[in-house]
Amino acid sequence: MLKKTRPGHRNQVGIFSMEELVPKDHLVRAVEAAIDFDFIYEMVKGLYCEDNGRPPVDPVVLFKIVFIQYIFGIKSMRQTIREIEVNVAYRWFLGMGLYDRVPHFSTFSKNYERRFAKSTVFEDIFGRILQEAVEAGFVDASAVFIDATHIKANANKRKCSNEVVVKQARHYQKQLDEEINRDRAEHGKKPLKDNGNSDDDNDTPGSDIPTKNIKTSTTDPECGLFHKGEHEKQFAYTAHVACDKSNFVLAYDVSPGNVHDSVMFDGLYQEIVYQFPQIEMVALDSGYKTPWIMKQIFDSWRLPSTPYKRPMTRQGFFKKYEFIYGEYYDCVLCPNNQVLKYSTTNRDGYREYKSNPSMCNICPHRAKCTESKNCQKTVALHLWQKYMDRAEDVRHSPQGKAIYTKRGQTIERVFADAKEKHGLRYTQFRGQNKVRMQVALTFACMNEYVAVK
Repeated sequence: MLKKTRPGHRNQVGIFSMEELVPKDHLVRAVEAAIDFDFIYEMVKGLYCEDNGRPPVDPVVLFKIVFIQYIFGIKSMRQTIREIEVNVAYRWFLGMGLYDRVPHFSTFSKNYERRFAKSTVFEDIFGRILQEAVEAGFVDASAVFIDATHIKANANKRKCSNEVVVKQARHYQKQLDEEINRDRAEHGKKPLKDNGNSDDDNDTPGSDIPTKNIKTSTTDPECGLFHKGEHEKQFAYTAHVACDKSNFVLAYDVSPGNVHDSVMFDGLYQEIVYQFPQIEMVALDSGYKTPWIMKQIFDSWRLPSTPYKRPMTRQGFFKKYEFIYGEYYDCVLCPNNQVLKYSTTNRDGYREYKSNPSMCNICPHRAKCTESKNCQKTVALHLWQKYMDRAEDVRHSPQGKAIYTKRGQTIERVFADAKEKHGLRYTQFRGQNKVRMQVALTFACMNEYVAVK
């Protein structure tokens, strides 16, 4: 039977309540029941004048508007306001009636510039929501998963300039230098001289400080040029994240896109270990599999769960693991059973073991071993190689294998949801602080979402 709907109901007048118009199973009801947002008043109390100024927008309403944007993945604040104007559930969540005027889309950005930019309110909101999830027993931090994902910056990759910048020294360089000189002394070598790569104020551009060439965006100078694998080159930021088995984000950090994941590991790891001392295992991808990171994890009495990392050797040549290190005699045995003796410990913390050129010259396997002009093979082993070997033992253990297989269901799922459902694939903001604000509120919303689900 054909039925036609007449437009007469458009002018229908009735008596109703906002409570009746919002479906009982709507997500905003679950969020409102799970989180009491009144804690925001105390957080922002010092950012408002008590007896002067124009009437402000309720700060809880202000932050709830942003939560709506990130929870439902709305692309912009302008579009979010348009959705709130016509969506009864959103109005109910904000405590607004049908005839209440929704704030202008620029209200939050103005409040950010005038009040929130130099505050920690966004980090505090993230921390408070995570704390409530911990107190409710939702968080299982016996194992944590750490990884990083890039966020496309609001910058044209063609608008850039070339700059020469000073390479930053590794923050653990002092500790490494001490161990290098100690090891050299044990082998009868002189300590290495300072190469001038320090933080002294007397350093000048003409000194031997190492530098590198980078491309800097003229639109957003704080982002970095990101290029990894099959990804196209683009200006981006990187979000470094740690989550638990239940996909709750435990900690985060933000850096320019040209900063390697392993560089940001230390601060993130120290934060989660301080907040969650019950951590037993840390799951990482191959980008974090470095001697310093493995040493950090083992020294904190925890275990790393890492993948197999392909040897960085040319095809057809002997792999590094085919050269066996003998700790007792402090030497390396090559696949042809020839001894490579200790030569030196270099500035990067690697012991160099070199072969006898006369033996290599007559070796039948030299074509698979070295193409050195002087017929000498050099094998480099890091001072902290024992931590890498222990990591391999954990990788082969049942516990290590079981934890690593969960990365696809945990940290990778967090990144997929953040980008596909919550708008973190790119940022409309410029500047690291603003991007950090977006990341903080996005992960706060995602923790809410996981909790209510």
